[in-house]
Amino acid sequence: MVPSASKPFKIISDFKESGDQPSAIQELVKNIHEGNNEQVLLGVTGSGKTFTMAKVIESLQRPALIMAPNKTLAAQLYGEMKSLFPNNKVEYFVSYYDYYTPEAYVPRSDTYIEKESSINEQIDRLRHSATRSLVERRDTIIVASVSCIYGIGS
Repeated sequence: MVPSASKPFKIISDFKESGDQPSAIQELVKNIHEGNNEQVLLGVTGSGKTFTMAKVIESLQRPALIMAPNKTLAAQLYGEMKSLFPNNKVEYFVSYYDYYTPEAYVPRSDTYIEKESSINEQIDRLRHSATRSLVERRDTIIVASVSCIYGIGS
């Protein structure tokens, strides 16, 4: 069942495709339709990779997971996707730790150091919202950091 809150993915932007973007979008979409899910989109900073990803999402009309290498880039991508898709559900799913120090043992001094961590409640709420959107809406884009997937089932 697809809830009625879902809307078609539609980019709202003054930007238009330019340069190599149209052919890159066409190639990425074609490859996904052919089952090739392992693709790389390369480009220098400011070349329009995020807009290209957005156009692919709009073309495919299916939920998307965008993985970023760190929280900083995830936050940037989240903001950009949210502005490109204002009528769709764009969610943020990153590690909820403000800091995390794993347990350790120092043999030289026979010292055990307990793990220490601090959970950010606001980020935890955003994670729950992202999970809920996946269940309730088909028009969902999740922007996540790679570290968020560790321990997700525990």
